[in-house]
Amino acid sequence: MTERETAGWPKGEGKLATFFRENALSLAAAALFLVSAAGQAVTGLHVANDEAVKHGRGVMTLVQYLGSGDFVEALFENWESEFLQMGVFVLLTKFLRQKGSSESKSMAEPEEVDEDPRKKRNDPDAPWPVRRGGIVLALYERSLLLALLVLFAVSFVLHGVGGASKYNGEQLAHGGHAISTLEFFGTSEFWFQSFQNWQSEFLSVAALVLLSVFLREKGSPQSKPVAAPHAQTGE
Repeated sequence: MTERETAGWPKGEGKLATFFRENALSLAAAALFLVSAAGQAVTGLHVANDEAVKHGRGVMTLVQYLGSGDFVEALFENWESEFLQMGVFVLLTKFLRQKGSSESKSMAEPEEVDEDPRKKRNDPDAPWPVRRGGIVLALYERSLLLALLVLFAVSFVLHGVGGASKYNGEQLAHGGHAISTLEFFGTSEFWFQSFQNWQSEFLSVAALVLLSVFLREKGSPQSKPVAAPHAQTGE
């Protein structure tokens, strides 16, 4: 029996319907992101223009706002913390355990994710890097964490670039002097922005890990089975 039949999917389903069914989670997340980003841009423009009017400056168009330090800083300041959270979580769950949490590997039993992929080198269904081996496989078996760290690094830098632009605009408007982006990375302003986001992300991770020990959500892979004992780790 195929995966589609096991899941109870309709037979004779069209390609487009199949595509949406098979990618529903990522498509829904992307749609929510786009709606939220649009809302941030529109409302952020109003906030920035209100501040500009108060200080006797000209207002911006939406296009101008999207290239401004205000928008770039706000956008990447949040992306930075999200990618850091996910990267650290991926790394910590490789080595650390939490008894009873659905977010943890087993306390004692071996896990499939810890199997040496080199044993599957001759499996025709294995991803190409597994069949290729060598340095390609060495990178591939760490590719998720590496990708998240790269995204964090890019967002971190762009947060600094946007933040420096906004900071300099405020400084010049009040008779101060501009600083370089590198200098902005050394300001308390930059680190305050980062830490206020980082702490909330790590708090949410801790909350998910601990709440999943005692609470359930039927049908969610982030939860243990409803009838599972609290001490049971993972699924």
